[in-house]
Amino acid sequence: MTETLAIKNMVCRRCILAVEDLLGSIGITPVSVTLGQVVLPRPLGEEERTKLADRLRQLGFELLDDRRHALVNRIKTAIIELLRSGDEELLARVVISEYLETTLGVGYWTLSRLFSQVEGKTIERYVIEQKIELVKELITYDELSLTEISYRLGYSSVHYLSSQFKQVTGMTASQFRRLRTKPRRPLDEV
Repeated sequence: MTETLAIKNMVCRRCILAVEDLLGSIGITPVSVTLGQVVLPRPLGEEERTKLADRLRQLGFELLDDRRHALVNRIKTAIIELLRSGDEELLARVVISEYLETTLGVGYWTLSRLFSQVEGKTIERYVIEQKIELVKELITYDELSLTEISYRLGYSSVHYLSSQFKQVTGMTASQFRRLRTKPRRPLDEV
């Protein structure tokens, strides 16, 4: 009998590697480790669960026992995976509500209400904030123009991207590009 654990703040491939290493160091061999989720071959004992939770906390992760928080974490993970997929065609045509319903198998109204209750902001606001952090990252790399960035992230125009960027950060994307030090937030803090 397997056990599935939800883990908060797993936002990248390095997070998966860190959790796999941690599990190995305490003698647990997972069936699978994906963003925000670990499948174990057997349920953990109370002592093992406490040890795992403590070690995860030391690495900046959190073991989620509450189903509501676990589902919110799955919403965040699905959004991050979508935005960072690099699939420009998908991002240009995706409807977030349909994507989340299909990916998570739960009605959007339920997801939206739960997300707002737990996070204090809407899913739409979270998507915008994640997109803006990705725009900041792409600007920092200085490899793409704002037009290319807007296309890559599914914005209808560079003007729309710029207006959203200013609304979230208080400065235009061009002003951000000219900054010597470009302030960014870790994905798990958005």
